[in-house]
Amino acid sequence: MEDFRIEDCENDNNTHEDSQMEESEQNNKHMEVAPALISVHPTRNSVAVAVGSDLRVFNLLEDCAVILVDEAGGASHNDSIRGIKYGANGKLFVSAGDDKLVKVWSTESWRCIATVCSEKRVSAVAISNDGLHVCFADKFGVVWVVDLPGVDETQAPLNKKAVPLLAHYCSIITSLEFSPDGHFIVSADRDFKIRRCSFNLIAYRFVSCLAFICTPDSPQGILVSGGGDSTVRMWDIISGSLLDTCAVGAKAQFESDTTEGNCSTVTDICTIPGCTLVTVAIQSLRGIMLLSCNLSSRTLSVMKVVSIIGENFVPTSLGSSISGGLLWMVTGASKLRGSDVSSLSRVKVISGFEKSSPDASEQEPAVLVDSEIPGGAKLLEKLQGSISVDEKVFLAAADAVKTAMCNLLIKKQYSDEKREFRKRTRNDRKSKQ
Repeated sequence: MEDFRIEDCENDNNTHEDSQMEESEQNNKHMEVAPALISVHPTRNSVAVAVGSDLRVFNLLEDCAVILVDEAGGASHNDSIRGIKYGANGKLFVSAGDDKLVKVWSTESWRCIATVCSEKRVSAVAISNDGLHVCFADKFGVVWVVDLPGVDETQAPLNKKAVPLLAHYCSIITSLEFSPDGHFIVSADRDFKIRRCSFNLIAYRFVSCLAFICTPDSPQGILVSGGGDSTVRMWDIISGSLLDTCAVGAKAQFESDTTEGNCSTVTDICTIPGCTLVTVAIQSLRGIMLLSCNLSSRTLSVMKVVSIIGENFVPTSLGSSISGGLLWMVTGASKLRGSDVSSLSRVKVISGFEKSSPDASEQEPAVLVDSEIPGGAKLLEKLQGSISVDEKVFLAAADAVKTAMCNLLIKKQYSDEKREFRKRTRNDRKSKQ
């Protein structure tokens, strides 16, 4: 594998590199990049990272990289991947993105067992708890469902057809989640709406991510959401009522020591199985924020910030598993102009989230050094593409991700004339076979 670390050069070389990086940053402002994604097997059998069109999987049980088997030939995807997720029982994994393909994989053989062709680019995916349905959302705001009964790994891959389930009226859907009891599917969009099929939950600005806190007293789960107003909100999934709002922006700006505008967007949230902690990734924060959820009073509060010292690591995606007490994080981007690196990612892990300690005050999270991460150098080489990453390229990637998220999530305003022109020149219409 190519090592992306660049050794110290002469001053004139540094000046040349700096000017190239400045040009790269300007180019990235006008370019759509795909933030890196991470997903963890429920019992930590494997970890998957998607960056650009690359789907990278590492088998933690056998301590080796996974080879994906897709009998359709070629790469698993041929354009940026926008959603990856394991099923609740860990038997299935789904990936989808800008190539309008939804692929269902068996996690035992890592063979593609079903492919679904979407009419539009896919922005989010989910697998039902019983593994019988895959839902995906497209960039025109429609949620589709695919039935999987009868999918047999011994058969040739199936080309499945999807049917529409619900719609968000031409708004990009950013997140899909099944409730822990499997009775509901919840979707969020960039136009401040969260939908549980039958009703809307109204947030402020765009909603970027969803997650459930599951307890024995609430088998249907408590819904938490994050978004562009620098808040994490807690919802009653049955009544649709807002239970509490936790403002995380001020704390994030203090920790990151920045005055940059619109830098506290919540990019991802992840709940830790077995406890009531909510982990939050924020666009300006080099690390994660921990929120404590008090289920008796139905409130959220900031508990602490776990900083990543010595690196410009701002997570774009978070993942956890039922076992292990670990939080997995990734940052990175694809299609970075001005760099030889086509798909850049960096993986970090935080330990200390033990299932035996449901009290948030007893948790003592710590960032693991690379040698302490399960899988070690083998895992990092597979999921990152290299053991080390050049810091200047890393900074350019962080800037590109920030710009891309703003472009994706903040709704653009068009004149009537330009809107009609865009309708006439759309290139995403699926040709009829």
